[in-house]
Amino acid sequence: MGRQEKPLDAASGPVAGFAFALRKLRKEAGGPTYSAMARRSPYSISTLSRAAGGEQLPTLPVVLAYVNACGGAPQEWEARWQLVSEELAVARAQGRADAPSPYRGLARFEPGDHELFFGRDRLVDELTLLTTEHRFVTVFGASGTGKSSLLRAGLVPRLRDAAAYGLPRPGAIRILTPGEHPLATHGASLVPADAVGDTWLVVDQFEEVFTLCHDEVERTRFIDALLEGGNPAGRLRVVLGVRADFYTRCLDHTGLAASIRDASLPVGWMTSAELRQAITKPAAACGLVVERALTETLVEEVVTRAGGLPMLSHALLETWRRRRGQTLTLEAYERAGGLRGAIAQSAEAAYEAMDAHQAETARQVMLRLITPGDGAPDTRRRATRAELEATGSARQSQAVLETLARARLITLSEDSVDLVHETLITAWPRLHGWIEADREKLRLHRWLTEAAEAWESVGRDPGVRISPVRLTQLRDFTTTTTDDRSELTALETDFIAAGTATHRRTIRRRWAARATIPVLAVLAAVAGTFAWQQKRAGLGVSVFSAASPG
Repeated sequence: MGRQEKPLDAASGPVAGFAFALRKLRKEAGGPTYSAMARRSPYSISTLSRAAGGEQLPTLPVVLAYVNACGGAPQEWEARWQLVSEELAVARAQGRADAPSPYRGLARFEPGDHELFFGRDRLVDELTLLTTEHRFVTVFGASGTGKSSLLRAGLVPRLRDAAAYGLPRPGAIRILTPGEHPLATHGASLVPADAVGDTWLVVDQFEEVFTLCHDEVERTRFIDALLEGGNPAGRLRVVLGVRADFYTRCLDHTGLAASIRDASLPVGWMTSAELRQAITKPAAACGLVVERALTETLVEEVVTRAGGLPMLSHALLETWRRRRGQTLTLEAYERAGGLRGAIAQSAEAAYEAMDAHQAETARQVMLRLITPGDGAPDTRRRATRAELEATGSARQSQAVLETLARARLITLSEDSVDLVHETLITAWPRLHGWIEADREKLRLHRWLTEAAEAWESVGRDPGVRISPVRLTQLRDFTTTTTDDRSELTALETDFIAAGTATHRRTIRRRWAARATIPVLAVLAAVAGTFAWQQKRAGLGVSVFSAASPG
């Protein structure tokens, strides 16, 4: 049995990102055990396993032994190791190596971050009370108001420490995001745990049932299952987090509309006092000080800016990285680019460090993580690693994903990739420009990806039909790539080829059918003439016979 490794956040730092990549290499090599790897190298099982532990950067010889045992490319991994080593050296020189960050940047707060989650005490109290009085609660808020953090770092820790807050002890707490196939993916989570107490189900980013799930039947069944589970007999307590601009879409479902009327909580912007807490208290928890001038500047800029919380958090993270000793200063904040510029500056720094091929791969990756709005703002789209690694060189795609994750532009899990926050869509001018330049093409690409995946799920029917208009659009799409590499995955290419082949067979059958019409017409005419002649001949015989003498 293989050694159980603790989970890693690839975006939490260069060492964790490097360890994450080593684990992925091992998985792609078929998952050899560390004992088998040790037999192929001069190092012990524990040394090799620590190399992918993510706690410290392994030495270069250990890395090369690990890579060789997994059949990797030593030169490529030596270059990777050098980059991480240099990044750590710079961090140590600036006196910030290994120091925990009090801020999360564009990333949401998770349950384990609750000790750094400040400024929302009143709202957490209101949500806790509402969820104890009602079994089905909906939390609405505009993008950037911190709904996910409120649910994960506010409500969930309260539930885990239920006794301290006089709450009923949960039987289980589950957190999920719907995704493309919510019922198929999360059906088991809708079944209460076999335990004393209700199961709490927190459905974050509920709007995905509209943006990612395109099967109306599955969408309706998923919502019905949530509502049914939230009934007193269902032993589920359901809390939804929904973007405010999807409010009317929620009202289209009668049962969901009734629940929203009975129990919903709006999440608005933070007050000045709450912003001061969110700025200064996380720093104080880590033994740091925020310069008063910086605090006042941030409060003034954020309190009047819709969707400013993610930008605030990212600006504070970048300011912390440029801090002077134990103090976060206004001067460091300005060097980081300010409230809006910090995001663009971080994103541009990561992008500009890439070569031309990597930059093009990054463009393709980022655009695949966007769903262009249709009468609504653009939204992020979760994609599988397999999809993103299928564009161009898989090895290069993996390296680009790691770079974007270290820059905290995306989040990586073992199987999926997501934008770290939707704020990035408008706060990074380059990304926003890519979207605007190719908006219609992007809509077509989203349709193609979803259609190809559906085709794959039913066994790649060779007779798949694509409308002639859509085929023409796709033909134009495939001829407008930016270089010699295709922007399409092999699956998408195969889907277009199958649809094109079906269309051509249909055209050939139609032409064959049309070609037979004149022949059939001639045959019909000949047959008619022959029948008429036969009839004339037969009539003549009858008359002649009647006139003949007996």
